[in-house]
Amino acid sequence: MSSNIRIIPRLDIKGQNLIKGIHLEGLRVMGNPNDFAKLYYNAGADEIIYMDVVASLYGRNNLHDIIKSTVKDIFIPITVGGGIKNLDDIDEILRSGAEKVAINTAITRDPEFITRASRRFGSQCIVASIEAKQNGSSWEVMVENGREKTNIDAIQWAEKLEKLGAGEILITSIDMEGTCKGFDNQLIKNISSIVNIPVIASGGMGSPLDGVKVINQSEADAVAIANILHYKKYTLHEIRKVFLEHNIKVREYNEKNKHN
Repeated sequence: MSSNIRIIPRLDIKGQNLIKGIHLEGLRVMGNPNDFAKLYYNAGADEIIYMDVVASLYGRNNLHDIIKSTVKDIFIPITVGGGIKNLDDIDEILRSGAEKVAINTAITRDPEFITRASRRFGSQCIVASIEAKQNGSSWEVMVENGREKTNIDAIQWAEKLEKLGAGEILITSIDMEGTCKGFDNQLIKNISSIVNIPVIASGGMGSPLDGVKVINQSEADAVAIANILHYKKYTLHEIRKVFLEHNIKVREYNEKNKHN
């Protein structure tokens, strides 16, 4: 575990809109993603994750303009995922102002892609995104925003992705995503205990205590949060406060001294 746990708002994008669903389905439009990103930046988010949830349907990531607009106002790392198929896609997203890209579908079909990407851009830029669904006592990697099975074991896949050159893993539980019932702590634990690169837990956070549980029960380095922030159930300040009360280190941030 890194010294400070990162708190990362996750923004799922469809077209030009921020959306939110349950189990990656039943999407509801929330509003302009840039407005939310700026709000979270001003509230002290450590990073922002943008995911183009329909990119695979169109065959490409459509977030370039959104990212270019976002980076004019916020100055924290941005990770962008969805529909990334080749090195040119990565180059275009990084040139738009993102610091990292998250890749899922393309690496299940061509695992060496992650090696080529990390060699060209640096492993610190390459996040392996894993969407996993429980299947008995194991978890299966899903692609196409959770719509397509792969018959790949998620734990073994995470271990392989590290060896291939991934610099970080974003693990999303499809079973818990959007439910606000807590993370799949066992899934996160199994993956974070087998790899030596940072792991971001995603999917299911319904309260700050859910974040406390997954951090205490695993070796996660960060939590990705969507629903409870977008629906204003909790603020980043409240989440940080609960983490600190439970002796979880987070980056210091003075609410009275907001980002300019």
